[in-house]
Amino acid sequence: MTSDKPDFLHEAGPAAWRVAAQVVTAVGQVLLWILTGIGRLLRPITSRLVAALYGKSTPPAAPPPYGGPQPYGGPPPYATPDGTLLQRQPPPNPAGPPPPAARQPRTPPLLRWVHAWRRFSESWAYGPVTGAILAVAALIEFPLHHLQVVSLPGAFALAATLPLMFRRESLHPASAIVLGALAASLLSGQQVLLTTAFAGLYALYLLAQQLPRPSTGVLGVCSVVGVGVVYLASSSLDEIPWLAGFTAVIAAIGLGDARRTVETAEASVDEERERSSETLTRLNVAEREQAILRERARIARELHDVVAHSVSMIAVQAETAPYTMRDLSPEAKKGFGEISGTAREALEEMRRLLTVLRAEPGAEPEVTPQPKLDRLGELIDSHRGAGGEARLTVRGSARPLSTTVELSAYRIVQEALTNARRHAPGSRVDVELEYQGDRLAVRVSDDGATVPPTTTVNPDGRTRVMGHGLVGMRERATMLGGRFAAGPRPEGGFAVQADLPVGKNRSS
Repeated sequence: MTSDKPDFLHEAGPAAWRVAAQVVTAVGQVLLWILTGIGRLLRPITSRLVAALYGKSTPPAAPPPYGGPQPYGGPPPYATPDGTLLQRQPPPNPAGPPPPAARQPRTPPLLRWVHAWRRFSESWAYGPVTGAILAVAALIEFPLHHLQVVSLPGAFALAATLPLMFRRESLHPASAIVLGALAASLLSGQQVLLTTAFAGLYALYLLAQQLPRPSTGVLGVCSVVGVGVVYLASSSLDEIPWLAGFTAVIAAIGLGDARRTVETAEASVDEERERSSETLTRLNVAEREQAILRERARIARELHDVVAHSVSMIAVQAETAPYTMRDLSPEAKKGFGEISGTAREALEEMRRLLTVLRAEPGAEPEVTPQPKLDRLGELIDSHRGAGGEARLTVRGSARPLSTTVELSAYRIVQEALTNARRHAPGSRVDVELEYQGDRLAVRVSDDGATVPPTTTVNPDGRTRVMGHGLVGMRERATMLGGRFAAGPRPEGGFAVQADLPVGKNRSS
């Protein structure tokens, strides 16, 4: 005949520990909410107190990622030999150092002390130093109670405090020694000290912070039972109400458990945020690569029109040469025929290449001629007709350039005007072209009152939150071996600069 009593006891034990753990957790959460609420209530008061004592400290404004408007004469103002944006430094002040008002404000001493304490609490010396300080404080407390340091109570006090020096390396053995020494001291009738009581509660807090939830319930039950035994078997805690003693023990364990819960939640949030950041980074990289591929395909289609026109002219001239030139030998006529046939074959291959590069399978190729710089006036007029204000300035001796260079410069200006209408509607846009020997400098800037796109394009191609338009402008400049930069202006607005080498090519 079997009995269900052992099974009942076996199931009741874990259930009791779970109930105890839930009670400890509830107490800890309530105390944590109370402490958090007090901190939030005191935060405005402490902020005003710090501001009244040390004044408001505002960090200096970060330098803009773009050098601002500068003349095109001399070296490019936005690129350095190592491929980064050039931040032009102000000239030295001959009158000496800047006035105190222009210097960087110093951090208030209170904040410096807080930062120093945080750094100290994260260092290896925090545990040994604080444990030693607690032991010294316990020895200093003995004369206040008219007790001898060199005595059995002094030994108990050192045993209840010194092991906390090694709490980071060996928490469980150190806590066992601290709690055992404290219990032995109280059961032997020794007077309770503030430092040893704090050491015992702190050891319970640290244990609850590291133990799992069921073990925390066991720790709470054992601690309450131990305090009850001390109240019944000794007079050490007679001056402390029993409710206060039990509450202090449960509060220490509950706060440790609540702190562990908060740290676990914060770690989970940090991991989730890191995973989300990595996912967004990969998506941004993939989107940027797709944008680059689309822009390169678009540029290739435009170059196809330019090259196809030149090759078709070669084919036409080669075909008409035998009819327009007299006294041609049969070998020359045959050579012109081969040139014409090769040109026709090249046109056919270029058409196949255009079909491969077409972004949309059903898209039809453009039949309008590719624009050049002589149509910038029409582009400026269309921008004005859309409600914008634009001004075109040309410096240097204008001269015919290669079709590719003029097409790239036109598209850069076109995309910059589109961005200005989109992000800074109604702003004034300045379009500047400057012919500088072997290069063409293009600059488009606006004084938009709205916040410009938070995008910076460095000459080395590294970007942040790059839009498709800026990708295309950079690709056009890079294709020609030039440089490109874009970013917010110090005085407000947004600016785009491109430096396009023109070489010695001329359009036909």
